[in-house]
Amino acid sequence: MHGSSNSKPIIMLQVTQNKGFSLTFENGLTISVQFGTGNYCERRSLIAPYKSEMLQDIIESENAEIAIWNKADEWFNFGSDTVEGWVSANEVAKWINKVANATSIEDISRN
Repeated sequence: MHGSSNSKPIIMLQVTQNKGFSLTFENGLTISVQFGTGNYCERRSLIAPYKSEMLQDIIESENAEIAIWNKADEWFNFGSDTVEGWVSANEVAKWINKVANATSIEDISRN
C-alpha cells in the first residue's frame, strides 16, 4: 500500500508471464488465476521451455488454478491446500465475485 496509513489499498490488475492474471480489490484481497504450463490445469504437463507462454499471442485452457491471499500475505485454505486446481471458467467467475465482495479472508468461506 502506498501513501498515508488511512489510504485505501491499491486496486490492481496484473498479468503473470502471459499465463494468468491476478486481481487485487479495494478490500485488500487478491485472487490469482493461472493456466499455464506447470499450473494445476489442463496445460500442467505440457512439455514446454520455461516461460514459453511469453512467446505466444494467446494462451487457452479449459480450466485454471486459483489462489487467494490478503495484504498480510495470509492465504485462503481451500481445505487441503492454498491453491485450487482445475477450476472451470464459471467457477473462476464465482470465486472472483466472492473475493471482491468479502470483508476479510475469513469471510470468503462464509459466502
